[in-house]
Amino acid sequence: MVVLNKIYTRTGDSGDTALGNGVRVPKHAPRVNAYGTVDETNATVGLARLHATGDLATALSRIQNDLFDLGADLCRPEMEKDATAEYPPLRVNDAQVDRLEAEIDAMNAELSPLRSFILPGGSALAAHLHLCRTVSRRAERLAVDLSTVESVNPAAVKYLNRLSDWFFVAGRVANGNGADDILWVPGANR
Repeated sequence: MVVLNKIYTRTGDSGDTALGNGVRVPKHAPRVNAYGTVDETNATVGLARLHATGDLATALSRIQNDLFDLGADLCRPEMEKDATAEYPPLRVNDAQVDRLEAEIDAMNAELSPLRSFILPGGSALAAHLHLCRTVSRRAERLAVDLSTVESVNPAAVKYLNRLSDWFFVAGRVANGNGADDILWVPGANR
């Protein structure tokens, strides 16, 4: 379990940080960029939750918890042989990905098909969900980039890919089930 008695430690003052296994790496390392952007995604979800109620608020709370799982997953390199670890590494699993897919399918079933791209916006909740979508896409790109040089849990990358889709569909739900979506008009301002 995590115990945070002291918030600042001064151990990162020289530009490095500890991974979940205790190994110190530069703060600009690909792994730190990936899980740092997952943390940023989580912060944007917190903003979206300020505007959410009902099922969307419940789902966003669940996603925030999943994002902490994901951050824990990414901060502990895969395939490590760490005999000193007090507990096994926490890994995102396919059941979490499957849950996102089921929720996407359920939300999407209530929406009319899109005939145009939509602009991020509409309601305050939808605008925040689109911000969540774009930050989670960046986290996904960084996790994929990390996977080209180090081992990454494939379910973690899948989760991020589905999550951005979830935010997109949830944004449409937050816009009156798509009725208040703002459609892109190609070349409208030429």
